[in-house]
Amino acid sequence: MIKRNFKMAVTFFTAIFFANACGQTKTNQANTNMETENTKPAEKPATSLGNTDTATFGAGCFWCVEAVFQRLNGVMSIKSGYSGGTVKNPSYKEVCNGTTGHAEVCQIVFDKSKISFEELLEVFWKTHDPTTLNSQGNDFGTQYRSAIFYHNLEQKQLAEKYKKELNEAHVYNNPIVTEISPFTNYYPAEDYHQDYFNQNGSQGYCKFVIQPKVEKFEKVFKNKLKH
Repeated sequence: MIKRNFKMAVTFFTAIFFANACGQTKTNQANTNMETENTKPAEKPATSLGNTDTATFGAGCFWCVEAVFQRLNGVMSIKSGYSGGTVKNPSYKEVCNGTTGHAEVCQIVFDKSKISFEELLEVFWKTHDPTTLNSQGNDFGTQYRSAIFYHNLEQKQLAEKYKKELNEAHVYNNPIVTEISPFTNYYPAEDYHQDYFNQNGSQGYCKFVIQPKVEKFEKVFKNKLKH
């Protein structure tokens, strides 16, 4: 599973993916929409039916995660939200306070005949820093933790195996701290967070932070992109 060029790819992404994060820019932009927040009830994951399955990943800012994964061939839908916490129906403001226990996540419904969970894991590991505890770049807090919320035993085993192999291969300078936990809840984020990059590409944060990340991602994973 561990390919010889994995470490090279991680290094290639480091400058773009790790140097910047949502930070204060994300908070400031989101605050302009606070008055329109509509808290929604928890959603159940899509049932594994036929070739369809669901993955739930946390890798820092969900705007960035969404922009990357939605471009993969085989990803049928993706939605930003909150998982892994104890508070029901959390708002973005509450999650940002770091008191709900939730992580910012993207819930991904994918076609297993076109892309496997292992391939999703490869993108997950390569496009964020899984060695920093409760932080990504300039973002700090448990809501930005690296996390895989598995939906079945197979996902659990694959995630743990991949994590173990990466650590043993010393792909990163520090041990991986990614949380691998059973999926227990998911609450969709407010509407203005959904499809954020595509809908707000001219905004400064999207233009100068997310767009370069997406461009680097598309170069590395060009054979896995939608056409």
